[in-house]
Amino acid sequence: MPTETIEQHEQTAGVAAGTETETERVTGPNAGRGPLAPIVILNQYYVPDVASTGYLLHELATELVKLGYDVSATTCRPSYGPKDSWVDCPLKERLNGVKVRRMWTTRFRKDSYVGRSINYLTFITQLALRMLFTSSPRKVYLYTTNPPFLGVIGAFVSLFRRHHYVVLLHDAYPQLAVWVGAIKSGGLIEKIWHKANRFAYHRAKETIVLCQAAKELVCNEYGVDPAKVHVIPNWADGDLLRPIPKSESRFAAKESLVEPFTLMYSGNLGLCYEYETILKAAELLLDAPFRLVWVGSGGNRAWLAEQVRKRGLTNTSLHPYQPFDQLRDSLSACDASLVTIARGVEGMSYPSKLYSSVAMGRPVIAISEARSELRDLVDERNIGRWFEIGDSEGMARGIREMMADPESCAVQGRNAREVFEERFTRAISARSYAEVLDRAAIRANIATD
Repeated sequence: MPTETIEQHEQTAGVAAGTETETERVTGPNAGRGPLAPIVILNQYYVPDVASTGYLLHELATELVKLGYDVSATTCRPSYGPKDSWVDCPLKERLNGVKVRRMWTTRFRKDSYVGRSINYLTFITQLALRMLFTSSPRKVYLYTTNPPFLGVIGAFVSLFRRHHYVVLLHDAYPQLAVWVGAIKSGGLIEKIWHKANRFAYHRAKETIVLCQAAKELVCNEYGVDPAKVHVIPNWADGDLLRPIPKSESRFAAKESLVEPFTLMYSGNLGLCYEYETILKAAELLLDAPFRLVWVGSGGNRAWLAEQVRKRGLTNTSLHPYQPFDQLRDSLSACDASLVTIARGVEGMSYPSKLYSSVAMGRPVIAISEARSELRDLVDERNIGRWFEIGDSEGMARGIREMMADPESCAVQGRNAREVFEERFTRAISARSYAEVLDRAAIRANIATD
């Protein structure tokens, strides 16, 4: 990405105070506006780090710059992925109009609890001090949940100075930590964490979540005013991820996927997704021209590989993450895309794979609980088929029906792309973020001279 020195492009901006009502002022980014409040995005990871949140936030920041905002990002040096993925970056630079400031932090291995804790500590300590002594009352700060307790810094700093911030919730902790068994339900750590969250949410000007279930969690668990919690989904790059026929995919040709009906999961193979239902369905489809393809890495990858071996799933294969510049090609190597979420997780997390799936114009095969926003979207917009967790027989039967009716699959794929264009593009989400950030500036009464 092109880089320039920050000093060549320093700007000042703010929100002009006026007499309009909040409703009149928050009808769209830049609508009838004066100068815009500068935005500062705070997250542990940022491009060129390989963490998905880093890429998402950079895309958001770039879109906000296009909308006229002065945007900065405060982060640390690349450290998320394996060491060979770390890129040497200057501590200060400009990327696509975004001023990026990186702090020096430790970079111990993420799979070590002690190492990860030290990484967190060196990041949040520096960030807290930086915000406490240098944050501006004329800016709006966007705190993410990476690390999960980052918003607490905003609340702490706001006790001592005018510090206006918005919390962006990606994954809900301590709920997820309890769900995976990392901390004890009802224990001291969970209780302290909940108190810290309540502190952060109540002092925030606004909160952004990914889905309605997450909004309900924040409002019900912490007593936050629903009017201050906004549902804005994540997105995919609709220019990069555009539909192409499977027959033109090099990955499909290389892996002999062109002829059989191929269901692909491409993304994080972590703990928050449902695997058993599709694995049992794959067993029931061993006699069919069907392939199940897993692409990615994560905490369940080794378990998946062992299950494929034990069950004799000759129709199933696992592959590493594909290079970013080949993502469109690899995602095109399927007839349908698998999107899952484990039981009890919706609201704590949301399957971001949905966005790339609909962008590629492929039918979505979704697995979730019966009460699910994922199910609602698939069924209401006819973008694929939904199956309840545990319904392997129904899933196998449904896949056979899809194999026998390629025309219906084509219609569902076109519907999926239409849904993407309507709801999940980067520009649409950025405009929604801009409205919330503007609202935060208005609540804070940020003004320029």
